[in-house]
Amino acid sequence: MNYQNDDLRITEINELLPPVALLEKYPATDRAASTVSAARSAIHKILKGNDDRLLVVVGPCSIHDPEAALEYAGRLMQLRDSLSGELEVVMRVYFEKPRTTVGWK
Repeated sequence: MNYQNDDLRITEINELLPPVALLEKYPATDRAASTVSAARSAIHKILKGNDDRLLVVVGPCSIHDPEAALEYAGRLMQLRDSLSGELEVVMRVYFEKPRTTVGWK
């Protein structure tokens, strides 16, 4: 006997645009690009030993609630600013975990 146990709660599948199409449709703002560039530069300096601050990479592991993620990011930014002399705090988050082979349903 063959029992169906997978995909029981899927009601709809919507195809997503590939990353290159998303970048064309929603290009990064100057502020976003500047933020990413500055963070990458700071991380590089820390890893090369040219900055003695501690690099702290924090979650959440994955996002499914955009409002909660923005609230968390805002709180983390306040902490990041207050500790910037000692720490480089980077928020790391996935929209889909890399170990998930078929993605979110």
